[in-house]
Amino acid sequence: MSSQSTTILIFACTMMILLSMFVVESSVRINETRLTRVRLHLNKINKPFVKTIQSPDGDVIDCVVSHLQPAFDHPKLRGQRPLEAPVERPKGHNSSDERVETIQLWAESKEFCPKGTIPIRRTTENDVLRASSLRRFGRKRKIRGVRHDTMSGGHEHAVAFVNGDKYYGAKASMNVWTPEVTDASEFSLSQLWVISGSFGNDLNTIEAGWQVSPELYGDGYPRFFTYWTTDAYQTTGCYNLLCSGFVQTNNRIAIGAAISPRSSYNGKQFDIGVMIWKDPKHGHWWLQFGSGVLIGYWPSFLFTHLQKEASMVQFGGEVVNSRSRGYHTNTQMGSGHFADEGFGKAAYFRNLQVVDWDNSLLPLTNLHLLADHPNCYDIKAGKNNVWGDYIYYGGPGRNAGCQ
Repeated sequence: MSSQSTTILIFACTMMILLSMFVVESSVRINETRLTRVRLHLNKINKPFVKTIQSPDGDVIDCVVSHLQPAFDHPKLRGQRPLEAPVERPKGHNSSDERVETIQLWAESKEFCPKGTIPIRRTTENDVLRASSLRRFGRKRKIRGVRHDTMSGGHEHAVAFVNGDKYYGAKASMNVWTPEVTDASEFSLSQLWVISGSFGNDLNTIEAGWQVSPELYGDGYPRFFTYWTTDAYQTTGCYNLLCSGFVQTNNRIAIGAAISPRSSYNGKQFDIGVMIWKDPKHGHWWLQFGSGVLIGYWPSFLFTHLQKEASMVQFGGEVVNSRSRGYHTNTQMGSGHFADEGFGKAAYFRNLQVVDWDNSLLPLTNLHLLADHPNCYDIKAGKNNVWGDYIYYGGPGRNAGCQ
C-alpha cells in the first residue's frame, strides 16, 4: 500500500472515530437533557407527603395533604380546598347491589392514609421514560375517528351505549380480570364513558374503570383508573392524578393502584361498582367506587359540553391494536373469552343505569351494541330481575377469524 493510501486510510479511520464520538456525546447530551426534564416533571407531580406505604406489587403510595394534590396546581383551584361531599346521591342508589370484597393491593395490610390526606401512587423515572414522549405521558393516544369506526388509530371497542337524550351520570358493576397485553404500547381496559360534544376535536369525556397498561404502570396488574378530556384526547386531560384536574377527597382508595383479588376463569368472580354523576347543586361530576365510597370529583370548569350534560353513555371494553408485528395483536379484552361463554368465563357489566335530569337512577332504554371487530372482540346484552340490564363482552384478539 502506498504512503498516500495509508494516509487516506488513517484520515478516514480518524474521521469515523471522531464522528462516532460526536454521535455518542450528542446522544449522552440528549439523554441527559431528557432526564433533566423528566426529573423536573416528577418534582411537579410527586407532591410532598406526610407518610408513605409500600405496596406488595412494588408501588409506593404517598399520603399527600389533600389541598396540595396535583388538582390544586390549576389556576382556578389554586389556594382552595376540596369540596365537601354532596348531600344527595342519585335517587334509587342502593349500595347493597355491589360486592365489597375487592380491595387494592397496597391496602391489604389495612394501613391507610391519615384523614386530611389522600393516597397517590408515586410516579417514577421509569414510568415517564416508558412513554413515547414527556408531552404524551399520562395521556391516551390520540384517537382518529373517535366514533369507534375502523379508522380509530388502533383503538378497538366492544361497547353498549345509549344516546338521544340528556344524561347526568351512569352506574354499573364490572368484573375484574387480568387480560394479557402483548405489546408494551398497548392496553386493555373496561370502563364506563360519560360523553358529550361532537365526535370531532370538541369531544368531552369522563371515564372510569380498570385497565392493564404496561406502558403506564410497568406491569400487567389490573388497576383502578380514571380519565378525562375536553378536546378528543389531544392536549387536555390525563389518567388518574397525573395532571391538574380531578380532585380526590378519599383517603382509602389510590387511583392507579392494583386491584386484588381478580376474577378467574370458571372460578370466583370479583367486580367493582363505579358511578359517575353530576351534582345538581354545584354542577361537578362526582366519582363513586364500590359500595358508596366517594373518591372525588371533576370540576365542571374543566369541560365545555359537559358543563351542562352528557349526550351519550357507554359501557364496555377497549384495547389498542398496534399491529407491531404486522398482524392483529394477541392482546385480550376482558377475560380473553367471547361473550357467548357467559358467566364465570366472559367479562360482564351488570346493573347498567343512567342518571336523569331529576337525579334519579334509571334502567337503560334504546340500548345499542357495537363491536368494531366482532371476530376479535364481541358483545351481547341481556336483562333479568337480579342484574337488570347487563352485557357480556371481550375476546382473545388474534385468532383464526381475527388476523
